[in-house]
Amino acid sequence: MNTYDLIVVGGGPGGYVAAIRASQLGMKTALVEREHLGGICLNWGCIPTKALLRSAEIIDQIRHADNYGVSVSGLEFDLKKIVSRSRGVAGTLNKGVAHLLKKNKVTVYNGHAQLKGGGKLEVDSDKGKVELASNSIVLATGARARSLPGIEPDGKLVWTYKEAMTPESLPKSLLVMGAGAIGIEFASFYNSLGVEVTVVEALDQVLPVEDAEIAALADKAFRQKGIRILTGARVTELRKGANSVVAVVESAGGREEIEVERLISAVGVVGNTENIGLENTAAEVERSFVLTDEWSQTAEPGLYAIGDVAGAPCLAHKASHEGIICVEKIAGTEGLTPLDKGAVPGCTYSSPQVASVGLTEARAQEQGYKVRVGRFPFKANGKAIALGESEGLVKTVFDDKTGELLGAHMIGPEVTEMIQGYVVARQLETTEHELMHTIFAHPTLSESMHEATLDAYGKALHI
Repeated sequence: MNTYDLIVVGGGPGGYVAAIRASQLGMKTALVEREHLGGICLNWGCIPTKALLRSAEIIDQIRHADNYGVSVSGLEFDLKKIVSRSRGVAGTLNKGVAHLLKKNKVTVYNGHAQLKGGGKLEVDSDKGKVELASNSIVLATGARARSLPGIEPDGKLVWTYKEAMTPESLPKSLLVMGAGAIGIEFASFYNSLGVEVTVVEALDQVLPVEDAEIAALADKAFRQKGIRILTGARVTELRKGANSVVAVVESAGGREEIEVERLISAVGVVGNTENIGLENTAAEVERSFVLTDEWSQTAEPGLYAIGDVAGAPCLAHKASHEGIICVEKIAGTEGLTPLDKGAVPGCTYSSPQVASVGLTEARAQEQGYKVRVGRFPFKANGKAIALGESEGLVKTVFDDKTGELLGAHMIGPEVTEMIQGYVVARQLETTEHELMHTIFAHPTLSESMHEATLDAYGKALHI
């Protein structure tokens, strides 16, 4: 029996960060990973998809080079090299995680972990079975793509994110089922590469978790790029051919059959809670996610769950921060506060980009707030005009009574970088007064953040 102060099961962005922090706090720490260090995010999600989208962005820029006085002829791209670069980026970072764990003296076990109860678990690896024990075990087993009955991915005609990230050839037509961040990013990528893309979303707007006004602007932008958007619609049946599928789509407008070469299923995720021995513990699972309290503690003493397996928002940065709080709580660190899910930013790296933090305008009103809303369009921002990317909007939502920044929502150039300014503002409990009196450099895209604050109080200067 190998005994540790803390054991982490799962080496994704929640698990490996938690393990490193535990070691920094002086704990003898082990991490168990059955597949790839870095998890889905680093190997098949956050990072490699951004590498693909970067290639798509360059292609789009070259297509519009004439707008900048640059002549380019004979635009071509090599799909194999695009995919190879993406996989290379993932491979580099995977090795980086291994180095960080080694540097921080975390013992890594490669294999599948099974909880045995009583602070014990068994690791089944290629080197045989190993028994581990600890008074503190952190589950960070992540989540996987949800599949719908009758529309299960087969790796050939119906793709998950893995097949969508490593295509051997481009399909001429593609249907993306689900208009959340994952679905929209793939739709954006393939659209930029010249594929005929249709997106089907069951809810009444694309990017359903985003502010309705921002989502409407995104919908318009995607349509202008040639992406067909069907909201309030569901794929109810799928018929497979030799090299194509026919999707039966039903909506309030009726029934339609859409034939495409490939279909990507991006209809959410389910937690990886099966076959890890939870039945040997008192931990509870609801709708595939492990139930925890505000400190990530499950109903089983000494067993914790963080990241995607503990439920929404299923985001890498939420998992990492949650892991740090969990481990520091276990270590007895003073002055901790639980994770505020309302302070977790969300980013969609499509073209255009979308980013947000906090409450939408509608949600704030539902919660009883009287709100002040500010808006500033990028078409009035000098830097955006100079970049040739002047479509988009920055929107702020303030509490009329206290001046608290309740939420911020953006669509446009580099907003996934800009959103962090509002995230910091919320963390510091900043009011409109501090934001108004903050000096923003000129010319920058971030000036739009200042103007959106001023606009909420009738003080905007450039609109």
